[in-house]
Amino acid sequence: MNFPPELSIVTVNYHGLKDTCGLIESLKKNIHALTYEIIIVDNASPNNEALFILKLYPDVKVIPSKKNLGFAGGNNLGMKQAQGKYILLINNDTYVEEDSFSFLIDRLNSNEKIGMVCPLIRYAEGNRPIQFFGYTPLTPITLRNKGLYHGSDIKDIDLKAHITPYAHGAAMLFRKDLLEKVGYMPEIYFLYYEELDWSVQITRGGYEIWVEPQCTIFHKESRSTGKESPLRCFYMTRNRLLFAKRNRKSILRLLAYIYQIIIVAPGNCIRYITKKRIDLISATLQGITAFFQL
Repeated sequence: MNFPPELSIVTVNYHGLKDTCGLIESLKKNIHALTYEIIIVDNASPNNEALFILKLYPDVKVIPSKKNLGFAGGNNLGMKQAQGKYILLINNDTYVEEDSFSFLIDRLNSNEKIGMVCPLIRYAEGNRPIQFFGYTPLTPITLRNKGLYHGSDIKDIDLKAHITPYAHGAAMLFRKDLLEKVGYMPEIYFLYYEELDWSVQITRGGYEIWVEPQCTIFHKESRSTGKESPLRCFYMTRNRLLFAKRNRKSILRLLAYIYQIIIVAPGNCIRYITKKRIDLISATLQGITAFFQL
């Protein structure tokens, strides 16, 4: 391989050896139009998974971390060792079926105002409906938004590239020099909401974020944390409040706090009671407490 490569592909592994190997295999099988390096950051996985990956793929750069740095911390560690002009952050529980990363780069280079490009993301299961084709803006107080065409069949929509207010953390491509201009992903979140906060940093820096549907990745989603686990519940609760603290001012910030603590958290707890999920109630309360302890 000629170095420096055009593209650095960075992914974080935490107790996800099977998924990570599946991603690597799909990249090796399908990506040929660009020179690239694959960087795997192992976030202190049990059973020394970093060593297994290195033995299976000696041409892959494996960075073992002594502690779990979280989603942002792991990606930031990988980005600091990236050699490519472009960096693609991609979840380890994804895979590709086509050689289409060049379309992301073409879109990025089509306008100097574009700072980041995401592919179309489809769920890996069932008839593989759309997971991500852009977002609506977060509402000022409730911090709610919607995914455009979420759950839709791709045959039912007109797939055209467009601007989105936020990137999707499962796959984000940008020039390496963007890091010098807007900074790295905020590590304070540890898990969830960091890509939304980073997207705000990018757009405040004068850049646009686009979705390019000529490139598609398939996402298995939430393999490392579970779709409704105490870990996810804790960080989602804490980090909604943290996002409000960092991105809302004065009265809007206060109203966002009130909405999350007085309306959202109790509503979730009632739902968890009906499911007999005391662990999720505890995680919700711990998330609120942890926010005020930051």
